[in-house]
Amino acid sequence: MAPSIIAIILAAAMLHAVWNAIVKTAADRTTTLGLVALGHTLPGVVMVILLPLPNIESFGYIALSTVIHFGYFYFLGRAYAHGDLGVVYPIARGIVPALVSLWASLLLGEVLAPLVWAGIGLIVAGIVLSNWRALRSGIGTSALGFALCTGLCISLYSLVDGIGVRLSGATLSYWAWGAFLHLFIAGFAGWRKRRTLAQLPAGIWAVGIAGGVVSMMAYGLVLYAKNFAPLGVVSALRETSVVFATLIGYFLLKEGNLTRRLCAAVLMALGIALIGLNT
Repeated sequence: MAPSIIAIILAAAMLHAVWNAIVKTAADRTTTLGLVALGHTLPGVVMVILLPLPNIESFGYIALSTVIHFGYFYFLGRAYAHGDLGVVYPIARGIVPALVSLWASLLLGEVLAPLVWAGIGLIVAGIVLSNWRALRSGIGTSALGFALCTGLCISLYSLVDGIGVRLSGATLSYWAWGAFLHLFIAGFAGWRKRRTLAQLPAGIWAVGIAGGVVSMMAYGLVLYAKNFAPLGVVSALRETSVVFATLIGYFLLKEGNLTRRLCAAVLMALGIALIGLNT
């Protein structure tokens, strides 16, 4: 895999951790997630106007991805309502590489080299180590259940979009339509919070929409990378967002043990190296 593709995926991982921290620290997560979805929709409108249509074969995948994203937003908000960023995020993201690789192997026939699987294993081991104390002491069943459902949704839309973007013939157009259709998610959240939206301070609107733009950029980078690397590898590298989330949690939210988490980051870096050298 080219170093530029690895750099793109790591940049997406950092951006993803940032917008999750925004959601976690929000006073009203439903409203914030709705604004994040709106932050996808606004630039998406401009892009669908300016860009050519993707191939018609990809529109079914765009629609299915939108439905899965709806579930993803729902479960993510519920998970953060019951658990900390440093617990929910690693669980939700940690199960994704194995699931995506499994889906890709079963449905797409992708074959990963043994050392790539070893790299994925090191990344997952790093995720577990970074949250060992929380996992040992246990977390609420609600937080665990919602985090696992979030991870399942991530693995499913990763697979759907990985296929769809290859059929689209135009990565930017596929990305634009996926972002635009977040309109349904934003509309649902807006309807749920219709009585309080007018009272929201301008700062909350700005932060939520900015979080959406950051999220959109992060996913666009991943979609681009999926044109040039196996789905399981892209997904595994993207899960290094756990490192960035760990640092945000420690320095800004005062969560976790930095020494243990840095050791976990080294494991993840070794996993990245194995993947990069064997794909």
